[in-house]
Amino acid sequence: MTPEHAPSSGPSPAAQGMSRLNPGALSVADAARVLSRLGGKPVTEDMLRADIDAGAPTNANGTINLVHYAAWLVKEMAASGGGGGD
Repeated sequence: MTPEHAPSSGPSPAAQGMSRLNPGALSVADAARVLSRLGGKPVTEDMLRADIDAGAPTNANGTINLVHYAAWLVKEMAASGGGGGD
């Protein structure tokens, strides 16, 4: 298994109590938390699982690569006619 496909690691001493996450291999739960915190809108595990069922890419072990997922979202938005205006 290459480092970018390794599961997210737990807390490291260097992180001083904060979990170290691998954006190339996040669990669905971790991905939902990260996307919710960074995106300004809630993202649930169920939302991510629905996207996975609709064809969103995952790693062989079921984790999510955020770059690949974002690229898939852009492709899906373009195929459906564009943005999701607020």
